[in-house]
Amino acid sequence: MCHTLDVKLPVDHLDHLVRGSWTPAGAPDADLPAHASRWLSAKTGLTPTSTPAAPDSALAVGESALPATARAALAAIVGAAHVLVDGPDRLGRAGGLSYLDLMRHRGAGELAVPDAVVVPADPEQVRRVVEACAEHGVGLVPFGGGTSVVGGVQALRGDKVAVIVLDLVRLDRLVSIDPISRLAVFQAGVVAPDAERLLAAHGFTLGHFPQSFERATIGGFAATRSSGQASAGYGRFEDMVEGVRVATPRGEWRLGVSPASAAGPDLRQLVVGSEGAFGVITEVTVRVRPVPVVDRYEGFVLDGWAAGADAVRALAQSGTLGTVTRLSDPAETEVGFALKGGWKMAAVRRYLRARGIAEPCLLIIGWEGRTSADLAARRKATLRVLHGTRMVSLGTAAGQAWRHGRFAGPRQRDALMDAGVCVETLETATYWSKLNRLRTEVRDALAAALTAPGRTPVVACHISHSYETGASLYFTVLVPRDLGDPMGQWEAAKKSACEAITADSLGTISHHHATGVDHKPYLPREIGTVGVDVLAAVKRELDPDGVLNPGKLI
Repeated sequence: MCHTLDVKLPVDHLDHLVRGSWTPAGAPDADLPAHASRWLSAKTGLTPTSTPAAPDSALAVGESALPATARAALAAIVGAAHVLVDGPDRLGRAGGLSYLDLMRHRGAGELAVPDAVVVPADPEQVRRVVEACAEHGVGLVPFGGGTSVVGGVQALRGDKVAVIVLDLVRLDRLVSIDPISRLAVFQAGVVAPDAERLLAAHGFTLGHFPQSFERATIGGFAATRSSGQASAGYGRFEDMVEGVRVATPRGEWRLGVSPASAAGPDLRQLVVGSEGAFGVITEVTVRVRPVPVVDRYEGFVLDGWAAGADAVRALAQSGTLGTVTRLSDPAETEVGFALKGGWKMAAVRRYLRARGIAEPCLLIIGWEGRTSADLAARRKATLRVLHGTRMVSLGTAAGQAWRHGRFAGPRQRDALMDAGVCVETLETATYWSKLNRLRTEVRDALAAALTAPGRTPVVACHISHSYETGASLYFTVLVPRDLGDPMGQWEAAKKSACEAITADSLGTISHHHATGVDHKPYLPREIGTVGVDVLAAVKRELDPDGVLNPGKLI
């Protein structure tokens, strides 16, 4: 019989074991700890090696193919100083942050380098640049924080004479704020930390905190239908979008005049998620919320994935999710203990076994609110639903440690890649009735594709976005790199996972990473040929010459 384990007496001791066992707040994971290397060697067969990123001087950057007439037209719009054609400038905007992108910057595979980087100052200059590219037959890739992990910002030329990256870094303003309606208008190049800082000065927050938070932009969030770690409390990004301003080859397009409308389909949602293929988003009007005054983040350990998923479903369907609700499966829980823990986590595991937790699944729940009473009431409601579930509390130390280290993933990945690890993620979502099957199918597909003599993959998974009807699944893979074919190793695994996801419409090809290049072949399975034709018709109408983000989405 499942039951809640009361840990009131030993919880202080357990809290002490957890405290200091995770990476401290703000600490850069620049090197792989010795205990992490030992665990990886024992678990995956890794023989640690030094594989640092290649210096820029070692990467081939050809001459710019941007025609002189096109360059002159662009310089007349943004100024010659903001049309960058030197190799290092172009190399710095070559691709995103996927494992394959990073491997290309380490000298593997072919790196698509743009012919120029154009840096406009405002939405009007963006409009004129878009029109100039259409006139001169030059491809244009919108670029915000460059955090795409699906090839969304690759500088693909297609059939164009050249391709530029349109860097929106100078579109960095909070245009206006309406505190009565709780609306804020941002230019598309505002990075998420700056957006939070600008809003905080007015007492508001956007509440959008994906792992890419430190680099990603407001425009990028909108273009990819982003979802943040606090989506249970604040919603997905498309839920926050009230209006958009878009530059297209046909002219400027503005959408959003009221909180709701029956004036035909909501065309804002046609732009949100369009990945720069229909136009360049230059401004986004978003719904904002008052900054929370109090918060409490806690960690719990539940026994087994199935029980954990059932518990999260119960929270979602009863309306008692925390602002953040994140469940790790046993493999991800072990990875977290091993890579960040050290000897104290071994004591935690012994403690859990003694209390009947055979398959530890870490559950992080965070509550945020305006008053202590409100937060306490929400926490009580959450724990009431969890009553009867076999679990052990880790207290606030585990919750706060996760919160403070939740943006450290990219730095951890760099350290793992330096040590010779193939480390990558992928995500999907489905309905609750298919969730466990989807997890099994994807895990099995990845494991089969990546297992080889001397290489045993770790495939970890978590739920971080939950809904009344279903949830997302986010997978992380760790396996020794195939030094003979590092690109093909992951390409084959990703293909196997995508096939498993889309077979029998088991899940979506992307819950929040978008389509880009990687997922484009699978989009017809999800939206059908009619859906593809609809998107293609919109593309022809808005971008008849096909200059906007060539090779992406459709």
